Amino acid sequence: MKILYAIQGTGNGHLSRALDIVPLLQQRAERVDVLVSGPPADIRLPFEVQHQCHGLGFIFGKKGGINFIKTFWQLNSAAFLRELRQLPVEDYDVVISDFEPVSAWACWNRGVPCVALSHQAAVLSAAAPQPTKLDPVGRAVLRHYAPTTQHYGFHFQRYEPHIYTPVIRQQVRALTPRNEGHYTVYLPAFDEATLVSRLRYLSRTVRWEVFSKHSRQESEHGNVWVRPVSGAAFTDSMARSAGVLCGAGFETPAEALYLGKKLLVIPMKQQYEQACNAAALAQLGVPVAKNLKDNSLALIDNWLQYGRPVAVDYPDETAAVLDKLLFEVGEKVL
Repeated sequence: MKILYAIQGTGNGHLSRALDIVPLLQQRAERVDVLVSGPPADIRLPFEVQHQCHGLGFIFGKKGGINFIKTFWQLNSAAFLRELRQLPVEDYDVVISDFEPVSAWACWNRGVPCVALSHQAAVLSAAAPQPTKLDPVGRAVLRHYAPTTQHYGFHFQRYEPHIYTPVIRQQVRALTPRNEGHYTVYLPAFDEATLVSRLRYLSRTVRWEVFSKHSRQESEHGNVWVRPVSGAAFTDSMARSAGVLCGAGFETPAEALYLGKKLLVIPMKQQYEQACNAAALAQLGVPVAKNLKDNSLALIDNWLQYGRPVAVDYPDETAAVLDKLLFEVGEKVL
């Protein structure tokens, strides 16, 4: 079996999941080619990438949301069309897309089946939690960004049969969590100055370890330690933390829950997927703050004083999910 595994490279979650999925696919197929699209991320993959594409990535802003101006500037439609026309999807028995648009649209354009294996596939399920405030445009973007013909999803809970619990990296499963008293922060849509000023205003006694996409070197500001994003350093900080303050993405909250850390999330503005994640986490009992403004600080302060971890059960079922996917897809294409 020849497999194309395509990864959305914007953010670190898709690439983190690939660290476990690609080796498992390689054990099950004679050939596995990897495609990554989008702006450069912070995680280096330890295996060869056969296709590196420009794709259709999103660029984080510095005020809590997506920078749409920069995002639209880098959406080179001519390059995108060229990439999808040149991608040889017909050469593969199975194309698996982790919310990756070049492979998905190349398959759609040529009538080739494309299988979604992603968190977004679960978010779009009618059984998954939805935010109170509906966002038809955001949902439409999520649905059509990377169109697929079959869907296997990962979410915080198993809401229906083709939704599975998160892929927790083996690197994280091997950790021994402990509490050294600090709080680990990853809020990529906020700049360093905003994070430092708000965290210091919130508490001058709590030790904050902040990982910032907008910082190129380490710096200390009283009780706030800012570091550039580094996968290994961030994972180590999280494992040693008292709690994690982060965006309402998927992989980081899932790993924090798995490690037994108390968690508070701030959804990125104008990001429908994160609004859905926040709704799901709220159902689990995870507190959700709207922003870092004064009206949210009381909630964060209460979390610092009285917050408790939320118990979850995330078994290592990635291999079983892939076996089911390849069996079901193989019956149709082989």
